[in-house]
Amino acid sequence: MTTSEDPFATDRQEPPYSGPERAQLDGWLDYHRDTLLTKCQGLTAEQLKIRSCEPSTLTLLGLVRHMAEVEAWFNNDIDDGRIAPIYYSEDEPDGDFDNLDPAVPADDQVTYRRSLARSRAFCASHDDLDEVIARRRSGEDITLRWIYLHMIEEYARHNGHADLLRERIDGVTGD
Repeated sequence: MTTSEDPFATDRQEPPYSGPERAQLDGWLDYHRDTLLTKCQGLTAEQLKIRSCEPSTLTLLGLVRHMAEVEAWFNNDIDDGRIAPIYYSEDEPDGDFDNLDPAVPADDQVTYRRSLARSRAFCASHDDLDEVIARRRSGEDITLRWIYLHMIEEYARHNGHADLLRERIDGVTGD
Protein backbone atom coordinates (compact mmCIF):
# COMPACT_ATOMS: atom_id res chain seq x y z
CA MET A 1 0.00 0.00 0.00
CA THR A 2 1.51 3.35 -0.99
CA THR A 3 1.20 6.40 1.17
CA SER A 4 -1.06 8.10 -1.39
CA GLU A 5 -3.54 5.20 -1.10
CA ASP A 6 -3.28 4.99 2.68
CA PRO A 7 -6.29 6.62 4.38
CA PHE A 8 -4.11 7.21 7.45
CA ALA A 9 -1.40 9.13 5.56
CA THR A 10 -0.47 12.41 7.18
CA ASP A 11 2.07 15.18 6.86
CA ARG A 12 3.09 15.43 10.50
CA GLN A 13 4.85 18.69 11.35
CA GLU A 14 7.05 19.41 14.35
CA PRO A 15 5.34 21.75 16.82
CA PRO A 16 6.83 25.24 17.22
CA TYR A 17 9.62 25.66 19.75
CA SER A 18 8.73 29.27 20.47
CA GLY A 19 5.99 31.78 19.80
CA PRO A 20 2.57 32.58 21.19
CA GLU A 21 0.98 30.11 23.58
CA ARG A 22 -1.98 29.45 21.29
CA ALA A 23 0.25 28.55 18.35
CA GLN A 24 2.22 26.17 20.55
CA LEU A 25 -0.93 24.51 21.90
CA ASP A 26 -2.31 24.10 18.37
CA GLY A 27 1.05 22.80 17.16
CA TRP A 28 1.43 20.20 19.91
CA LEU A 29 -2.16 19.04 19.59
CA ASP A 30 -1.86 18.64 15.82
CA TYR A 31 1.48 16.86 16.24
CA HIS A 32 -0.12 14.31 18.55
CA ARG A 33 -3.16 13.92 16.29
CA ASP A 34 -0.88 13.17 13.34
CA THR A 35 1.25 10.84 15.45
CA LEU A 36 -1.78 8.62 16.04
CA LEU A 37 -2.44 8.48 12.30
CA THR A 38 1.25 7.79 11.62
CA LYS A 39 1.05 4.71 13.87
CA CYS A 40 -1.74 3.38 11.63
CA GLN A 41 -0.06 4.05 8.27
CA GLY A 42 0.64 1.12 6.00
CA LEU A 43 -1.40 -1.43 7.95
CA THR A 44 -4.23 -3.61 6.69
CA ALA A 45 -7.70 -3.54 8.20
CA GLU A 46 -6.91 -6.81 9.97
CA GLN A 47 -3.68 -5.43 11.43
CA LEU A 48 -5.44 -2.31 12.70
CA LYS A 49 -7.81 -4.59 14.64
CA ILE A 50 -5.09 -6.69 16.34
CA ARG A 51 -5.60 -6.53 20.09
CA SER A 52 -2.75 -5.75 22.43
CA CYS A 53 -3.09 -8.79 24.69
CA GLU A 54 -5.88 -10.57 26.51
CA PRO A 55 -8.07 -9.44 28.17
CA SER A 56 -7.50 -5.95 26.75
CA THR A 57 -9.57 -4.85 23.76
CA LEU A 58 -7.06 -2.13 22.87
CA THR A 59 -6.30 -1.83 19.14
CA LEU A 60 -4.96 0.88 16.85
CA LEU A 61 -8.34 1.21 15.16
CA GLY A 62 -10.02 1.34 18.57
CA LEU A 63 -7.71 4.21 19.52
CA VAL A 64 -8.66 6.13 16.36
CA ARG A 65 -12.34 5.55 17.10
CA HIS A 66 -11.87 6.51 20.76
CA MET A 67 -10.09 9.73 19.85
CA ALA A 68 -12.89 10.60 17.39
CA GLU A 69 -15.19 10.36 20.42
CA VAL A 70 -12.82 12.44 22.56
CA GLU A 71 -12.57 15.08 19.82
CA ALA A 72 -16.37 15.18 19.76
CA TRP A 73 -16.32 15.74 23.52
CA PHE A 74 -13.84 18.57 22.91
CA ASN A 75 -16.69 20.38 21.15
CA ASN A 76 -19.37 19.89 23.80
CA ASP A 77 -19.37 23.54 24.73
CA ILE A 78 -21.96 25.46 26.67
CA ASP A 79 -23.64 26.92 23.56
CA ASP A 80 -23.73 23.93 21.21
CA GLY A 81 -24.79 21.29 23.69
CA ARG A 82 -23.86 17.62 23.74
CA ILE A 83 -22.90 15.64 20.69
CA ALA A 84 -24.39 12.17 20.39
CA PRO A 85 -21.87 9.34 20.86
CA ILE A 86 -20.39 7.96 17.66
CA TYR A 87 -19.34 4.42 18.60
CA TYR A 88 -20.43 3.82 22.17
CA SER A 89 -23.71 3.80 24.03
CA GLU A 90 -24.96 3.30 27.56
CA ASP A 91 -25.38 -0.39 26.74
CA GLU A 92 -21.91 -0.58 25.16
CA PRO A 93 -19.71 1.99 26.93
CA ASP A 94 -16.58 0.61 25.24
CA GLY A 95 -18.10 0.28 21.77
CA ASP A 96 -15.26 2.31 20.27
CA PHE A 97 -12.89 -0.51 21.25
CA ASP A 98 -15.17 -3.54 21.36
CA ASN A 99 -17.28 -3.33 18.18
CA LEU A 100 -14.57 -3.75 15.57
CA ASP A 101 -15.87 -6.76 13.62
CA PRO A 102 -18.03 -4.66 11.28
CA ALA A 103 -15.68 -1.63 11.40
CA VAL A 104 -14.20 -0.31 8.16
CA PRO A 105 -10.93 1.53 8.96
CA ALA A 106 -11.21 3.94 6.02
CA ASP A 107 -14.69 4.97 7.20
CA ASP A 108 -13.52 5.36 10.79
CA GLN A 109 -10.61 7.49 9.58
CA VAL A 110 -13.08 9.77 7.76
CA THR A 111 -15.13 10.08 10.97
CA TYR A 112 -11.96 10.86 12.91
CA ARG A 113 -10.89 13.57 10.44
CA ARG A 114 -14.38 15.11 10.56
CA SER A 115 -14.11 15.26 14.35
CA LEU A 116 -10.73 16.98 13.97
CA ALA A 117 -12.12 19.53 11.51
CA ARG A 118 -14.96 20.34 13.89
CA SER A 119 -12.53 20.70 16.80
CA ARG A 120 -10.27 23.02 14.82
CA ALA A 121 -13.24 25.16 13.78
CA PHE A 122 -14.49 25.23 17.35
CA CYS A 123 -11.11 26.41 18.65
CA ALA A 124 -10.81 29.01 15.90
CA SER A 125 -14.14 30.48 17.01
CA HIS A 126 -12.82 31.11 20.55
CA ASP A 127 -10.00 33.61 21.02
CA ASP A 128 -9.52 33.62 24.79
CA LEU A 129 -7.79 30.60 26.30
CA ASP A 130 -9.32 31.54 29.67
CA GLU A 131 -12.87 31.54 28.29
CA VAL A 132 -15.17 29.13 30.11
CA ILE A 133 -16.59 26.93 27.40
CA ALA A 134 -17.87 23.93 29.32
CA ARG A 135 -18.80 22.82 32.79
CA ARG A 136 -18.16 19.56 34.55
CA ARG A 137 -21.15 17.69 35.89
CA SER A 138 -20.01 18.94 39.31
CA GLY A 139 -20.44 22.51 38.06
CA GLU A 140 -16.75 23.36 37.78
CA ASP A 141 -15.80 25.63 34.89
CA ILE A 142 -13.62 24.29 32.09
CA THR A 143 -11.58 26.77 30.07
CA LEU A 144 -10.35 26.41 26.52
CA ARG A 145 -6.77 26.23 27.87
CA TRP A 146 -7.72 23.28 30.10
CA ILE A 147 -9.26 21.48 27.12
CA TYR A 148 -6.12 22.01 25.03
CA LEU A 149 -3.92 20.69 27.82
CA HIS A 150 -6.23 17.75 28.48
CA MET A 151 -6.36 16.84 24.78
CA ILE A 152 -2.56 16.94 24.50
CA GLU A 153 -2.32 14.69 27.57
CA GLU A 154 -4.97 12.33 26.21
CA TYR A 155 -3.20 11.96 22.88
CA ALA A 156 0.24 11.60 24.47
CA ARG A 157 -0.99 8.76 26.67
CA HIS A 158 -2.77 6.96 23.85
CA ASN A 159 0.11 7.49 21.43
CA GLY A 160 2.26 5.56 23.90
CA HIS A 161 -0.27 2.73 23.64
CA ALA A 162 -0.24 3.07 19.84
CA ASP A 163 3.54 2.81 19.74
CA LEU A 164 3.46 -0.47 21.66
CA LEU A 165 0.61 -1.81 19.51
CA ARG A 166 2.45 -0.96 16.29
CA GLU A 167 5.63 -2.61 17.53
CA ARG A 168 3.64 -5.75 18.36
CA ILE A 169 2.05 -5.82 14.90
CA ASP A 170 5.11 -5.41 12.69
CA GLY A 171 8.07 -4.31 14.78
CA VAL A 172 7.91 -0.66 13.67
CA THR A 173 8.93 1.78 16.37
CA GLY A 174 9.39 5.51 16.43
CA ASP A 175 8.10 8.69 17.88
